[in-house]
Amino acid sequence: MGVRELEEYQKQFEQAGEQAKLLTEGLSEAQFNWRPEAQAWSIEECLAHLTMVGQSEIRLIENAIQTARAHGLTGNGPFRYGWLERMILRQTEPPVRRRFSSPKRFRPIHGQPITAILPTFLHVQRQFGSLAAQAEGLDLARVKVATPMTRLMKFSLGMALAQAAGHERRHLEQARRVRENPGFPAK
Repeated sequence: MGVRELEEYQKQFEQAGEQAKLLTEGLSEAQFNWRPEAQAWSIEECLAHLTMVGQSEIRLIENAIQTARAHGLTGNGPFRYGWLERMILRQTEPPVRRRFSSPKRFRPIHGQPITAILPTFLHVQRQFGSLAAQAEGLDLARVKVATPMTRLMKFSLGMALAQAAGHERRHLEQARRVRENPGFPAK
């Protein structure tokens, strides 16, 4: 089960990259940066936010994998995760049931070009996929990963990967809604 779980995470990160490419295909800079409302995020801001959070998550997951290997925290699964982690994952996944404010350090700068944001986002997806592969053989429930939101909480490695993928689905759905908005500019 553990290997299949990791393969599923790899697939989800690959799909996130493909979805981002489709969402941005043929967009002008004006469309990429268009906001449906003054306080709402553009497609650019959704992808930039995911990139910022993802880069932070990647460092934390890398550290957890290295520490787990050094301490021999191996396992084959199937892995069981706690109710709190599963609840947080459900809150992260679309459809959005509850909105959360992003911490200031993860709020993107508005107005960045596609050529700066999309390649970096795609690189982050490849890094996540690589980390899922590197986690093979580890106990995905016992290995703990600090969260980028607070140092007071840690997720199991399996749930950290699931939560990262769920967070991406949440904001890719948000970006999709921007593109489907009736006011979305023609060019």
